[in-house]
Amino acid sequence: MPCSQWQWGRKGGLPPACLLSFSNTTSSPHPICLSPQHLLLFLLFVGPFNCFASYSRATELFYSLNEGLPAGVLIGSLARDLRLPTAGGQHPAALQPPVSFTLASHGLGGQYVQLDNHSGELHTSAVEIDREALCVESSGATVIGGAAAVSSSSSESCLLLLDVLVLPQEYFRLVKVKIAIRDVNDNAPRFPVPHIHLSVPENAPVNTRLAIEHPALDPDVGTNGVQTYRLRDNYGVFTLDVEENESGERTPYLIVMGALDRETREEYVTVIVAEDGGIPPLVGSATLTIGISDINDNCPQFSDSQLNITLYGNSSLGTHVATVHAVDMDLGSNAQVTYSYSQKVPQPSRDLFRLDESTGAITLSSKVDGDTPRLHRLIILGNGPGCIPAVITVLVTIIKVMMRPPEVVPRFIANEAEGVVYLKELEPVNTPIAFFTIKDPDEKYKVNCSLEGDGPFRLSPYKPYNNEYLLETTKPLDYEAQQLYEISVVAWNSEGFHVNKIIKVQVLDDNDNSPVFSQQLIELSIEENNIPNAFLTKLHATDADSGERGQVSYFLGPDAPSYFALDKTTGVLTVSTQLDREEKEKYRYTVKAVDSGFPPRESIATVTITVLDKNDNSPRFINKDFSFFVPENFPGFGEIGVISVTDADAGKNGWVALSVLNGSDIFVIDTGKGVLRAKVSLDREQQSSYVLWIEAVDGGDPALSSTAKITILLLDINDNPPLVLFPQSNMSYLLVLPSTLPGSPITEVYAVDKDTGMNAVIAYSIIGRRGPRPESFRIDPKTGNITLEESLMQNDYGLYRLLVKVSDHGYPEPLHSTVMVNLFVNDTVSNESYIESLLRKEPDISIEEKQPQISIEPTHKKMESTSCMPTLVALSIISLGSIALVTGMGIYICLRKGKKHHRADENLEVQIPLNGRINLHMLEKKPMEISNI
Repeated sequence: MPCSQWQWGRKGGLPPACLLSFSNTTSSPHPICLSPQHLLLFLLFVGPFNCFASYSRATELFYSLNEGLPAGVLIGSLARDLRLPTAGGQHPAALQPPVSFTLASHGLGGQYVQLDNHSGELHTSAVEIDREALCVESSGATVIGGAAAVSSSSSESCLLLLDVLVLPQEYFRLVKVKIAIRDVNDNAPRFPVPHIHLSVPENAPVNTRLAIEHPALDPDVGTNGVQTYRLRDNYGVFTLDVEENESGERTPYLIVMGALDRETREEYVTVIVAEDGGIPPLVGSATLTIGISDINDNCPQFSDSQLNITLYGNSSLGTHVATVHAVDMDLGSNAQVTYSYSQKVPQPSRDLFRLDESTGAITLSSKVDGDTPRLHRLIILGNGPGCIPAVITVLVTIIKVMMRPPEVVPRFIANEAEGVVYLKELEPVNTPIAFFTIKDPDEKYKVNCSLEGDGPFRLSPYKPYNNEYLLETTKPLDYEAQQLYEISVVAWNSEGFHVNKIIKVQVLDDNDNSPVFSQQLIELSIEENNIPNAFLTKLHATDADSGERGQVSYFLGPDAPSYFALDKTTGVLTVSTQLDREEKEKYRYTVKAVDSGFPPRESIATVTITVLDKNDNSPRFINKDFSFFVPENFPGFGEIGVISVTDADAGKNGWVALSVLNGSDIFVIDTGKGVLRAKVSLDREQQSSYVLWIEAVDGGDPALSSTAKITILLLDINDNPPLVLFPQSNMSYLLVLPSTLPGSPITEVYAVDKDTGMNAVIAYSIIGRRGPRPESFRIDPKTGNITLEESLMQNDYGLYRLLVKVSDHGYPEPLHSTVMVNLFVNDTVSNESYIESLLRKEPDISIEEKQPQISIEPTHKKMESTSCMPTLVALSIISLGSIALVTGMGIYICLRKGKKHHRADENLEVQIPLNGRINLHMLEKKPMEISNI
């Protein structure tokens, strides 16, 4: 409401004040009423200013816009929303000084907006607003150079605060502008770690919930933030749930949906996917490894319930009796098994047999004597943590020996240490290992001896001695086949007592194997123009030998080009330079694998490399300029010439298509053969040459092209007869005075030929005559000039008609035209109608079949064979003739001027003298056709 409309309160009190405030939701202001006390303070501040009823006094404006907008987007108009006048406005107060707007501070906040100082319009600047960078989530506001990025508790509000000064003094105020930055879905969820590990006990009940400690993060807010989680593979026993706390954070929980058993499967690997609520939604993922932790849900178990063992009474202390073993499927401490005797085992048995509580090994710990019981029942317990012990019974039967057993005394020939004999694999057959002496301590029993165990060994009596046996090899030993043999030398007497002597044979490796390539022929391919040091392949060779003897090194063969490199240790084959298929398409060389034995052994493989083509060559014409000479009137689609083009590439990259860039309406080119043809017959007289541009395009992707220039020159053929330009008609005539001197030129026949060369060389001849004395006139065969040969007499008066043949020298058949030259010998023309009637009559002229004798080459030959004197005479005659011709023409012109003026209206054919040359430039390009007789 305007200030003038407010009524004073009681006792002349101050009226309440009304300020207008705008928001982005409405363009109409809403009043904010102030008490008289507040108004008094307000007036102290704005006292110097006038109260304009049409101006809003709002001091705070609110706008909103999306983040990431380009420069120039309109945010709002301060002048319109504050209802302030601007330059050129129609507001009633526009007569006041124009309003200007200025940012009170040019801090970081001002870099995001552009303020028009005159119109008050706010636009986005070239600095893009990134809500996530501007408004870091916090509980309060962070002031940045006059602007504040405010993050509310909901993490959805982001305000850009600007202070704008309105000037001049009449409108002065400080306007607080708040710009809310709306979030857009420009960030995908992202897990803080690429791999998430979660441990679940195998006895976890169904619906057990375990929080995933590394939830996905999304800088966007609201629905643009993380909304849901899912597993790509739940294996039928897991699912995900999401819980949201009071601050709006969503935490994924793994829920167990089925029974777990670590002994069946101890680990599950899947992918956890986080998805936001944007349109379209953005996702992020991480690898989730779910480990199943072990619990003690398995107890030790023996594979057998009872073992039966026989022990001789003369066994020495420490003799191994048996070993019991129980298995627990659990892990770690849950799978530890200890062994102990049951309380049912009597103490004498415990004293006689020692039980190792860790390994379950039972050994003889006391000497067997006559009082020792023959049967012992050993009940052994397998103990696990928190388990009922597993039970196994070991029955030991002791066979009492009344006599001493045979003795086996070894004497080793091969290297031996602690009962192990060492032999090289390359030792020959029948290599001696040891001598064995067999004795009977009582010396009254026969003792037999044999060898037990697998392997290429033989124990045989050593002649001529008794009770001596030799242990030797029967076959070569192979370390790669078997490294350790265990054999027993067994001696027994006739009473059945026997003794074993266990021998272990360790085979020592030797360098007897060469490296072996996985492939003898290694076929590779690489695209040309490769990057330097490009990877080709990794060679692999194996060596069955051990240690250094089995370590393989790789080398290039001597036939390998220098720009190939092979890593000695890894076998990686590379090429150090770019390969060019057009330079070389196939490479073939050898590589070798060498072991580290002494002497070293090696093997060889062959590498073939095919360089694959790339479209790196444009089609190339044999010549950049082609010239073809073609006779005119060449038949349509006849072969003009062949355009040769090549492309160094292969396959489709080398396929070339030809096309005519200009003149395609006349010419066409055969792509397959490169043959250039003309669609129509060509006429040299219409156009004597053509310049074409031919484009060659290959079949690569992208295609490459090149162009060539084609010049087609048309050769003339004799297809145009001479065209008589003068005289212009067979009905025209010329008056010849009887006083004309012999040798004087009378007139001429002038013709042209559109052909060229010899086809355009013209010869003139008179082939028919009629008149009183027609032989009086002669025509020059070269120039066509007609001259008077003899003096004219009184009887020679009358009309003369000369049929002139104009012929070219064309090949193979000359072409010709004819024209009638009419000469009227008289002193004057007294009766023109009479002369014209004579001309209209058909002349009775006999044709003289005589060809004009003009020859160019013979003339030159004659001149070469004669002296210079005839030439000088001819030149003199020509000079005198020219003088006479000029004189005669001058006399003739003077006589013509003296005639009566009425002759100017006579027929043009009579007026034009036949001996006057026609200006060819005055004629039309299409000359008048002269009918032939």
